[in-house]
Amino acid sequence: MSQNKEFTKRLLESLYTTYSKSYKNDPIKFPRRYKKEGDIEIAGVIASAFAYGKVELFMDVIEKILKKMGSSPAEYIKNFNLQKENNRFEKLYYRFNKGYDIVALFYCLSKTVNEWGSLKNLFVTKFKESGSIKEALIQFIDEIRKQVDNETFFQNKSLKLDYLLTSPKNNSACKRMNMFLRWMVRDRDIDFGIWKEVGKEHLIISIDTHVARISRCLGLLNRKSNDWKAAEELTQSLKAFDPADPVKYDFALCHVGIDGICNINNCADCKLIKIIQIGTGQ
Repeated sequence: MSQNKEFTKRLLESLYTTYSKSYKNDPIKFPRRYKKEGDIEIAGVIASAFAYGKVELFMDVIEKILKKMGSSPAEYIKNFNLQKENNRFEKLYYRFNKGYDIVALFYCLSKTVNEWGSLKNLFVTKFKESGSIKEALIQFIDEIRKQVDNETFFQNKSLKLDYLLTSPKNNSACKRMNMFLRWMVRDRDIDFGIWKEVGKEHLIISIDTHVARISRCLGLLNRKSNDWKAAEELTQSLKAFDPADPVKYDFALCHVGIDGICNINNCADCKLIKIIQIGTGQ
């Protein structure tokens, strides 16, 4: 391992140690409120689906959505009745998504859970069939989204389920869905590890602007676009440091950006770049 790689590994491990236990400003705090696996799954997929934009804004929306679902998100989804619930969320919206998107998401989740028993059963089945996280995620999302196709209530609505439930089919980085999978699969730190049938070595990193920018600074990512191929490239780079658990670094890389250690507006005043320059002798 070169001197620079040795430094990068030390830096990554230091960031991982610093950030791996903290989740104060992270949407994982919502599923962590629950003890039952079904509630964790449903709260997790909802929290990850809406985790876009400004942190303080989407955290408030997720809070409101879960509050309307009562004490057990899993029971609410299992017993979801479109006719009774279609007006409950009409005044709640967030950026690209309106109240009927929330209702459509719940309708899809309800149909899926009642057919498959759990989101876990669906994803694990697709993963075992394909042996690929990418293919499993494509089929997982397709199966959930298709539930609205024949429901007349949604036919005149301009649904944006494709924004809430992203798929690699169109080369999307699927930041939020990969984050959800990390929560469910990884069995360390703040993650739940309740989908034990999927090994964490198969996961793809959750890539956003923070993670991508910092990864390029560290020489871990060359691709310019923040898409699925970039997520695969970065995951492969991180396997050089921990092949059994490469996505363990994503939480740290993301929060280095959020906490201002990496300064997007002024590289000359960027603490992370200064650390890298000192460590690599540049």
